Amino acid sequence: MITLWKNASLRSQLVAIISALLTLSLLALGATTFLLLHTFLEDQMDSQLTTFQRSIVGIGTVDTQSTGQSPFGFDYYVGFHYLDGALADQNRQGNDKPVYALHSMPQAMALNGKKFTVPSTDGGAPWRITVIAPQNFQITDSLGAKRLYTGYVVVGLPYEDLNNTMERLAIVITGVAILAITLGTMIAYWTVSRSFRPLSRVEKTAAAIAAGDLSRRVDIENPSTEVGRLSGSLNTMLAHIEHAFAARTASETRMRRFVADASHELRTPLVTIRGFSELYRHGALQTPDDVGTAMGRIESEAKRMGELVEDLLMLARIDEQRPLLLKPVDLLIIGHDAVLDARASARDRVFSVVGLDGGAGMPAPTVGDEAKLRQVVANLMGNALRYTPAGSPVEIMVGTRRSDGRKTSVIKIRDHGPGVSAEEAPRIFERFYRADSSRDRNTGGSGLGLAIVAAIVASHHGTVRVEQTPGGGATMAIELPFEEPDDAGTRDAPPADRAVPPVPLQAPRGPGTTEARSAEQTADRTGSRGNPPSTGGPRD
Repeated sequence: MITLWKNASLRSQLVAIISALLTLSLLALGATTFLLLHTFLEDQMDSQLTTFQRSIVGIGTVDTQSTGQSPFGFDYYVGFHYLDGALADQNRQGNDKPVYALHSMPQAMALNGKKFTVPSTDGGAPWRITVIAPQNFQITDSLGAKRLYTGYVVVGLPYEDLNNTMERLAIVITGVAILAITLGTMIAYWTVSRSFRPLSRVEKTAAAIAAGDLSRRVDIENPSTEVGRLSGSLNTMLAHIEHAFAARTASETRMRRFVADASHELRTPLVTIRGFSELYRHGALQTPDDVGTAMGRIESEAKRMGELVEDLLMLARIDEQRPLLLKPVDLLIIGHDAVLDARASARDRVFSVVGLDGGAGMPAPTVGDEAKLRQVVANLMGNALRYTPAGSPVEIMVGTRRSDGRKTSVIKIRDHGPGVSAEEAPRIFERFYRADSSRDRNTGGSGLGLAIVAAIVASHHGTVRVEQTPGGGATMAIELPFEEPDDAGTRDAPPADRAVPPVPLQAPRGPGTTEARSAEQTADRTGSRGNPPSTGGPRD
């Protein structure tokens, strides 16, 4: 039974509980009504007996022949008991009489006026009787002579009418209870089924989601009910689950692409190193010049692979959210230093530090890891040098701005090259992304430079984006939280009204010079855009 109950549906359990409660309520109501009516009818019988008793006592001497003529509209019994034990009775019930013990006069006087129930002679309905004592009454004999006697009188009323009434009441109560329980069970089943209809939709939605349809949602009819609030919570949870699954799928896709890209980038230098090593082992390198060339290529590819591994390691450390060495930093100082560093590798260009409005550069204090912020600016400067035509100017714009009630420190690297197309702009900060799908080494770096920039800026709770330069070119804008400068821990910045003087245009240097190689290597380590400056191709 317990197992059957546990295996039953919630709808069946609720309907069964409601039916059981309704049955118990009706049984209690019926039993109470039955007992109250029985008590009432019994009290009514006692009242009738009392009335009968008073009528007998009130006439003084009772004539046994006239007592039976009393105008009572109910069946009754009257028994006369003389002191010598003789008995005379009158009965409107035929042969049925109450069965009671004969009493002495003292016993009869002790029971005077008390009501009690006794069985009947034929085994049918019992009798309700009372004793009247002492009582004088006269008896007329067969010769017509009247004699006075002293004794007690027993008056009784049968329970037959009361029992008939109670039987009819029991039939009525039973019929009404059965009808009420049946209708109540049907109404309860309909009500519970209607109330559980939203839960059925929740069940179907959950089944559809389990089958793989994460876009399904539960329809809400009344959000103020418990089921409505549950449906709303489920929809919110399902939205989070769908978002989590989508994020996991996207993360897995990015991870697979990242592994494939990293494998591809590492395979190229490894193939070169392995190829020259096999040539040397098989004796194909006959002359010292051949050996020197091979060793130079092996060394350059090893350096390239080492730089790629360093970039990957840096991204991994950033992803681990290792604590930063935070201290007050002024972006204006970093911008000035970046211009001084760029002047050493690109003396044919004009560099300047200006404000966001085109005037002099303004202090932009923030709190961050100075070494990493310098790397961010160095990466962006390297990209600007690599992917813009020789001799084109580069400006670093520094200042503060207020947006949505929040003040930020801003540094921008603006070039005047081919710029970044609208299709490529949302993806240039992705890891290993390059516009040139062929991954030719001569058309760009490994595609990690801007990814490192985005990761470092994000770890400083800042933003980085690409903007179009008026007149052509790209502007990399970095915004970091503004922090008031602290006297301790910051060094003096150059005067705000003093910009770094432009570097005079120098004669172009050949590709074999030390400065040119240095610029190439710097841009190569930080590059993440697609085509060489000679073609003016898009960035990645």
